[in-house]
Amino acid sequence: MTNYGLVVPTYQPILDAGRTAPELVGVAVLAEELGLDSVWVGDTLARAPLDALAALAAFAARTSRVTLGTAALLPALRNPLLTANQLLSLDLLSAGRLTVAVGAGFAGRSEPEFAFAGVPWERRRARLDDIVALWRAVWSGESSFQGAVLHHDSLPVFPAPTRPGGPPVWLAAYTPGALERVGRLYDGWLPYPPDPADYGSGLARIRALSSRPVTPALFATVLVEDDADRGQALLEEYCRRNYGRPAAFVQGIQLQVSGSASEVAAQLRKYEGVEHFLLRIASTDPKVFDEQLPRVAEVVDLLRDQP
Repeated sequence: MTNYGLVVPTYQPILDAGRTAPELVGVAVLAEELGLDSVWVGDTLARAPLDALAALAAFAARTSRVTLGTAALLPALRNPLLTANQLLSLDLLSAGRLTVAVGAGFAGRSEPEFAFAGVPWERRRARLDDIVALWRAVWSGESSFQGAVLHHDSLPVFPAPTRPGGPPVWLAAYTPGALERVGRLYDGWLPYPPDPADYGSGLARIRALSSRPVTPALFATVLVEDDADRGQALLEEYCRRNYGRPAAFVQGIQLQVSGSASEVAAQLRKYEGVEHFLLRIASTDPKVFDEQLPRVAEVVDLLRDQP
């Protein structure tokens, strides 16, 4: 069965535009009421967002069914053991509804965030893999950990997680090395390639190399707009506000789709093998976002009716 989730915007631009933090919790509640399967938040130090784990804790208190996820967490910016405890706490508070997508940062954009946190940019991928392995070690009750970057001769004792080994951890990345690491070390894959063929070849590579079950997911930025010119103008505005780059540049890196509900659904159907779609609305304007949310739910209904 394919699942569909909403990425709730928690970054500075939508807060500056007038959205309040309690209203963002209301967005998560509404997403559940509209029948979506999950709600997700991003993570960055670049634009003073709401803290991802604090936001998910608030979502957990107000929802009962949806999966709660990070898309994607940057674990290197946090103390790994304290984060293991925070994630375990979220797992228990939400009765096992947590999924943690993680990333190692984006070259050319994330270096200042690592500098803010006092973490070396070098060996960031090995550090990420070690952090995830360390989380699993403490969630499994192990007494020590020796990784490529991190070393702990003793570990704290935590309560048992909802499921053995703790919540699932996905890798948000699309490089040849990432495809190999997903199959060995992670429970899911969360890329956003603009070309469906790249998604298909990446998924085939993961399955060929995988030694564990992997959930194939897809991060898609969408705008449901019947007027093609207005849709493109809104995407342009979103890219410049969110990334400081024109839409043509951003769309060469990540999947962005605009059009009518049926057109957006048709574009997403081209990505074969996806088991969990994460849909991000391409707007930092609260009014536009609120108009878009029921239209995105319409796209989800179309995808469910005709996978």
